[in-house]
Amino acid sequence: MELAKVTTRGQITIPKEIRKKLNLKEGDKVVFIEENGKIIIENSAVFALRQIQNEFKGEAEKAGLKSEQDIVDLVKKIRKEMWEEQHANNG
Repeated sequence: MELAKVTTRGQITIPKEIRKKLNLKEGDKVVFIEENGKIIIENSAVFALRQIQNEFKGEAEKAGLKSEQDIVDLVKKIRKEMWEEQHANNG
């Protein structure tokens, strides 16, 4: 358990061990999340990434991407189409 004191301006210093666990560095932002009557503090970048991952969950399967090779093939296809489009417009 870690302890932090609240200043008259409502500020706290996050203890060093907690900063390490949250991978927080100077200038990083944190987010406060309420879950089941508890307040959770989290690195805002990590929280945002998890939110994005949750929103995209299942989209790969819907697009027929079942393996890493499927993704590589899709990227190659898109690059080829972009190259062809770019060179068709320049010709």
